[in-house]
Amino acid sequence: MKIILTLLLLVGIGFGATELITFSRSLDFTENYAPAQPVKFSHKTHAGDNKIACVYCHYSAEQGRHAGIPPVGLCMNCHTHVKKDSPEIQKVVKALDSGKSIEWQKVHHLPDFAYFNHSQHVNVGKVSCQDCHGQVQTMDVMKQTGNLSMGWCIDCHRTKEIAPPQDHKSLSGGDCAKCHY
Repeated sequence: MKIILTLLLLVGIGFGATELITFSRSLDFTENYAPAQPVKFSHKTHAGDNKIACVYCHYSAEQGRHAGIPPVGLCMNCHTHVKKDSPEIQKVVKALDSGKSIEWQKVHHLPDFAYFNHSQHVNVGKVSCQDCHGQVQTMDVMKQTGNLSMGWCIDCHRTKEIAPPQDHKSLSGGDCAKCHY
C-alpha cells in the first residue's frame, strides 16, 4: 500500500493535484467496471429470471458492513439438483470439494478512507440493492453502474431526503467522520 501511495504522490508531483485526483479515480473506481470472474455467474438468471432475493446469497448485507460473498456451499442448495452437470457448476463443486473459496473479483470499490455499512442502508435507510448496484436482475455480467464518488452518495441522500453527512443543518450534524476515517 505504501508503494502505491508513493507512486501516486510522484505522479501527483508530475501532474498536479487535480490531475492526481482524476488519475487515482480512474484506477478502480469507475462506472462500467466489470472484471472477469472465475465462474460465469449471471445475476439475470438468478435474481431476474428465478427471482432469488439478493439477500439470499448476500445475507450479510442485512447484518453487517459488507454484503459478503456467498460461500460455495450455498450455491449447492439448488445446484445439486439444477444444472449440476454444467461446466460452470463443476467449478463450484471442485471448489467445495477442495475446501477452497472461489476467488471472485470485487466489482464495487470504495476508497479505503470511506466507511460504508450495508446493514445501515438496507435496514434503516430501506435502500434497495438496485439503488447502488443498478438493475442487477438484468445483468449477465455484474458491473459497477455508479461512480461511487462522494457527490454520488450525497446526491442519493438528498434525493431520498436522508440527512447528507456534510449538511450542517441535518440530523447528522455534518460529521465527516460518519463516512470518512
